[in-house]
Amino acid sequence: MLNVPTLWTVFVVNFLALGLIWAYVTRSYPKFEAARFWMASAFVGAAGAMTALVRLFVDSPVPLLFGAAGIIAASCLAAVGIQRFYDRPVTWRVMVATGILSLSGVVFFKIVFDHMQLRMLSYTLGQALPLLLSLRLLLLPPEGRVSPGARLSGIVIITIIAILAARTAGNLLGGDFSSVAGSQSHAVMVLGLLFLSMTLNFGFLLMAMDRLRNEVADLALLDDLTGVANRRHLLQRLTEECARSERSGEPFSLLVIDLDGFKTINDTHGHAAGDACLQHFTLMAQTRLRPGDMLARTGGDEFCVVLPSSSLREGALIARRVLEVCRQDAAACTAKDIPIAISIGVAEWDRSIGQFPDRLIAHADHALYAAKKNGKNDFAVYDPAPPLSPEPPGRVEAARKFA
Repeated sequence: MLNVPTLWTVFVVNFLALGLIWAYVTRSYPKFEAARFWMASAFVGAAGAMTALVRLFVDSPVPLLFGAAGIIAASCLAAVGIQRFYDRPVTWRVMVATGILSLSGVVFFKIVFDHMQLRMLSYTLGQALPLLLSLRLLLLPPEGRVSPGARLSGIVIITIIAILAARTAGNLLGGDFSSVAGSQSHAVMVLGLLFLSMTLNFGFLLMAMDRLRNEVADLALLDDLTGVANRRHLLQRLTEECARSERSGEPFSLLVIDLDGFKTINDTHGHAAGDACLQHFTLMAQTRLRPGDMLARTGGDEFCVVLPSSSLREGALIARRVLEVCRQDAAACTAKDIPIAISIGVAEWDRSIGQFPDRLIAHADHALYAAKKNGKNDFAVYDPAPPLSPEPPGRVEAARKFA
């Protein structure tokens, strides 16, 4: 025989333990806002369950009302945590209105007009509605990918709502599944909800772990100074683009960019000024790139831009746009500003490159050296020599061809 008071005691201990876990997560990751709401949900739920436990031994409606308020508030806070996890605005008005209306129904059908079935219906709506409103975010997240933790949390919420609906239906059909009755049916439901509450928080923890793992993975692919892709990310992207082009035959282009006279800037103005120039160039270049283009810093003052589905001519046009924005910025510099000049090499993938991105980088580098040899602050394109040409394999053509 399941003992209802014992189950409610376990419920309290479980919520307190979950609250301590989320408190540790909150302290370790202060910017993880969702953890604060899930911590509050656990502690408030523990307080509500503790008050509901007192109701089993005290013949007064006060513990019942406070216990219901705690459990309803815990559901609302858990739903708010889900909304903040996905960076969605919190629907405070909906949450507060749901909590007030639900608790008002509990009070009315307990004190004004004592009706157990309608009281339990109001209580159930306060628990289920907030979770139901957040269910869409778990199963259809904005980024489109459902994580294992989100899928588990969604399944658990659906199960919790199903149990609450079954309890409400049983009450409306003449049964008594309230805590006051203390029946075995109620005990089984409490045991099920206890297990599900633990599983739901485990799903939240999996969501947090997945988010943190993705953030660490993203940091490993980003340049610390400029925030754009680093060399590792560039090589991954180039390998993917080379494989895609070899399958489809559709070319793509690569820009290799070097800041002219960067060593002089560091020696004259200091490394802090050099870092500021790199950051400023990054911002300027990004204004001239298209959605889907990838800017990467490969080291020092060297950058690359991957241009998917772009011919050599299209790559040259993008190079000109980046070059022009730097020239315009340099022309507007005052005596205290540091003008930025760049040289760009442009190359296009072809069948001879295959799945070897280093060959494409070498072609773009070859064009970059030609741009610097032509006087810097310019761009050049790498164009393979035509068949049976007396010229050496691979030549660099002047930028004016694409003007």
